Amino acid sequence: MAVPILKQGPVLIATVQDALTDRDLIQLRDDIAARVGILRSTGVVIDVTLLDVLDSFACRTLRGIAETARLRGARTVVAGIQPDVAMSMVQLGLTLGATATALDLEEALEALMGVGEGGIGAYAGS
Repeated sequence: MAVPILKQGPVLIATVQDALTDRDLIQLRDDIAARVGILRSTGVVIDVTLLDVLDSFACRTLRGIAETARLRGARTVVAGIQPDVAMSMVQLGLTLGATATALDLEEALEALMGVGEGGIGAYAGS
């Protein structure tokens, strides 16, 4: 299932709407890496609000997407990790590393646009 990627100003927004296969995650990584350059985006939001599971491959791939985007000049925020998913990640020792997180899409966009508590730095490593 392809993940829709929308452009809002300088930010790409990828909304994961259903569980993704490993192939879907790799496709998302490749699509974001390409679009950051083509559209000259400075920010990426990956909204995982609808997911009820993030496995080790998904976490590793999200970290990889964030690092790839960073190397291409864009900052990434993962938004909408549900409480049960967060607790499961902690129990399993899964992390997103230094990838910034946000409670929801609105907070992610504020972080990337520099609104509120000083932009992305306020959310890094959340």
